[in-house]
Amino acid sequence: MTEEYNKSTFIKAIGLSVFLHVGLIAVLFMGDFNSEIKPKASASIAQEVKPIEATVVDGAKLQKAINEIKKQKADEQSAEKKRIEDIEKRANDAKKRRAQEEARIKKLEKQRKIKEQEKKQADKAAQEANTKAKNAEKVRKQKEQEQKKAEDAAAKARSKRLAAEAEAKKAEDLRKKQIAERKRKEQEAAQRAAQEKLLAEQMAAEMATRNKARQQQMMSEIQRYAALITNVIDQNMINDRSTMEGKSCKLMISLASSGFVTQVRNVSGDSVVCEAAKRAVFKAGTLPVSKDPEIFKEMRNIGVTVVPEF
Repeated sequence: MTEEYNKSTFIKAIGLSVFLHVGLIAVLFMGDFNSEIKPKASASIAQEVKPIEATVVDGAKLQKAINEIKKQKADEQSAEKKRIEDIEKRANDAKKRRAQEEARIKKLEKQRKIKEQEKKQADKAAQEANTKAKNAEKVRKQKEQEQKKAEDAAAKARSKRLAAEAEAKKAEDLRKKQIAERKRKEQEAAQRAAQEKLLAEQMAAEMATRNKARQQQMMSEIQRYAALITNVIDQNMINDRSTMEGKSCKLMISLASSGFVTQVRNVSGDSVVCEAAKRAVFKAGTLPVSKDPEIFKEMRNIGVTVVPEF
């Protein structure tokens, strides 16, 4: 930016100098130095007219002046050029010095970083060596402690082994005694089990016989009550020979413990017969049921088959 400013100043100075010299030369050439001044008319003819002196420009002097101006301008241009070259040279020298200084600073910074790194590495190595030494001492002490512990453990182990051997002998004696006792008890238990099994089989056979008889009795009772319910339905049912003859209906009736009808649904059969049978059931309202809880449990949902009779 400084170099551009100096060049611009130099160009402006040269332009101004050329402009001034050209103006001076134009003034010299435009002047009429050969003309004479004419006398003015006077009222008195007799008045004496004095001659006017004219100044003639010497061409050699003019050329000399022009040459001197040109030389002066050339000298000024040369001086200005030399001044600008000196400025540029100083700027380049300063730039080189600045670059050299920057390179020197970079080199010093690099050397500083290298030395800093070397110092860090040395500190790290010293720290690692110190750590290794501490660890080695720690390991040595641990080994000493472990050896002492091992010796103590060996002594305790010997004591424990002797105690364990004595305990083992005592336990073996007790085990043999327990085995003998267990065998005796197992024999007694086997005998009791055989007796209990025989008794259970006898009781089971007796219970089976009783259950069978009970089941037969219950089935007989359920069938009896089914017949009674069917008889009640027949008594309350309105039969129509033309639509019901030769037809039947199976109903499933749900009963309360009092015999009250809670639900009636068709299982199979003719729909006309089924509808007539359901009306007969609801008309009766209450049907005969057993007072025996076990029998009632089996017949609370009872199925009956209705066959119209004519």
